[in-house]
Amino acid sequence: MVCHSCRNNQQSVLPPRELVCGDEHWRVAHAFDAALSGWLVLVPRRHVTSIADLTDAEAATLGTWQVRLSRALRAVTGCVKTYVVQFAEKDGFAHVHFHVVPRMPDLPHDRRGPGIFAYLGAPEARRVTEQHQDALATALRAHLDLGPS
Repeated sequence: MVCHSCRNNQQSVLPPRELVCGDEHWRVAHAFDAALSGWLVLVPRRHVTSIADLTDAEAATLGTWQVRLSRALRAVTGCVKTYVVQFAEKDGFAHVHFHVVPRMPDLPHDRRGPGIFAYLGAPEARRVTEQHQDALATALRAHLDLGPS
């Protein structure tokens, strides 16, 4: 089975939307099939399918990344909070990854909480464009003051 995360982790050059930022343990990407701008995915750089299998070094920075990304999303998108979710069950996406999703102030009530997933797996016409994902990635990177990853 093909692992989408590992395939992208192995690329030497990625567009900004696939490498918003990162470090030796983690890579941050914009969700490719989301209809919600700023839907980020925090992915370990090595293949791992369970949180329990993260190394101590990976685990030590996980929370820091979630908080930093949440702060950056608030500053760049104006969200009131973020949702952080992890399942890693879909075929091709069993690689552990954490969704860091902006909860916008005007989000309809039926899309809050678990309803947010109605924005994922969106038809092509409703997805955030790659150009917008790249622009957002650049703004987030500048806010995080990380420079190129």
